[in-house]
Amino acid sequence: MTRPDIHIDLHLVLLRDGCILMGERRNVVFGAGQYHVPAGGLEADETIIDGIIREAGEETGITLAPGDLDLAYVMHFRGASDRLSLFFTAKSWRGEIETREPDKCAGWPWLPLAALPANIVPYARQAIADLTSGKRVGLFGWS
Repeated sequence: MTRPDIHIDLHLVLLRDGCILMGERRNVVFGAGQYHVPAGGLEADETIIDGIIREAGEETGITLAPGDLDLAYVMHFRGASDRLSLFFTAKSWRGEIETREPDKCAGWPWLPLAALPANIVPYARQAIADLTSGKRVGLFGWS
């Protein structure tokens, strides 16, 4: 039996006052014109905690400490490749949210969870629904 070659994706779910922080992706191959949470891939020689802290800073300018983070949801995603998508929540952060990659993101609005737009990256939509309903593990793209 062979072991899968799996990519690890890191996602940050920031929630406040019934809203979620999401950015509209642009000038990208995957998900252009769709909303997504701050996210990126785990890099070589990086822990998942270091990776999500790095991604948060690169995309939104906020600073997270390891103690701020909780692993809230795990999704095994099958698309063009197998992916393990880890979704973290943060109890707190430092700094103001800003658009640090304006070439890839149109901005970071707080969107009401009760009225999310239709154009959300599909696997992220499922993960957000699962996470906010208390589910902690999910699958996407498997038949």
